[in-house]
Amino acid sequence: MRTTIIGVSLENRLETSIEFQKIVTDFGCKIRTRIGLHSSKEQVCLNRGIVLLEVSGDAELLKLELSKYWEIQTMEFE
Repeated sequence: MRTTIIGVSLENRLETSIEFQKIVTDFGCKIRTRIGLHSSKEQVCLNRGIVLLEVSGDAELLKLELSKYWEIQTMEFE
């Protein structure tokens, strides 16, 4: 089975998180792992981050949907 790792760069994550959540919920059965990373310092939380998604099976529709809004990078494994 194919596994795809998708890295999504979220700028303005506070403003775009609702749309992002809607998309990943729609594809929830294909997403095995979701990891969100953002820089933070004491008393400061930056408004950008990266989300890594591990997707099993065909990820083309998810990649297409995410790339409409955000910059993505992908890696695929068989």
